[in-house]
Order: sequence, then structure tokens, then C-alpha cells
Amino acid sequence: MATVIFVDETTSGVRRNAWRLAVAEERLTLRELIRRRVRREVAEHDAGRPGAFHGPVQPTPAERTLNGDHRRPEDHAVDPDRQFLDAVEAFGRNGFLVLVGDRQIEDLDAELDLRADTEVSFLKLVPLVGG
Repeated sequence: MATVIFVDETTSGVRRNAWRLAVAEERLTLRELIRRRVRREVAEHDAGRPGAFHGPVQPTPAERTLNGDHRRPEDHAVDPDRQFLDAVEAFGRNGFLVLVGDRQIEDLDAELDLRADTEVSFLKLVPLVGG
């Protein structure tokens, strides 16, 4: 069993605390790893945990309006499939980069070798002012 350590960073130097996800497989595509990350964040959000969305994709404005600031499990849930599609689209337009160790992964269908404590960084790109 592998453990993936997710780290969220921005090009402005902000680095969020890492969190772990146990993965039964030793090889997964980047696409599947993103799917699992998104599903876990949505599940935590829907369970009412504050700050569950700290990665490259956030709930839509409509979902935020329905859920408000004080979420309860019985409130309207965030759509994990929509969030996953948004994450894939953001990756495709370079909204964020993914680094496994010190290697950038550019293909969603690239297979990743996962071992104990594999660090996967999601680097959210911050647009330049005026450009």
C-alpha cells in the first residue's frame, strides 16, 4: 500500500499543510489520483469539515450560495463529478501544475509510481499583473 502526501503551493510562495491519502495500488494515472483527491475533498466538505477545499478546485458560486458558510451534512452537496471535470479542465489550461517528487507530470494519463510517502505537489499558477 502506498501513501500519497498532497501539498498545495502557489507561485507566490504560499505552501499549505500536507495531508495524506492511502492508496492500495502502486501505480495510478494522474487522472485517477486527481479523481480520488477531489472525491475525498468533496466528502470532507459534505461532512461539514471547514476548509475542506484547499486544492486547485473550489465549489462553484452556486454551490457556495446553496451551502452558505455553515454547512451541514443535510445541506446541498457539492457535485464530485463536476469538481473532477473542473480540475481536469484547469489542468489542461495550465491552471495548476503537478509535481511528483521533483518531476513535473504533463499528461493526465501518465502512470505514477507510488510508494510510501510519495509527495505530490499541486502548484497553482498565479497570473502576472498586467499580463
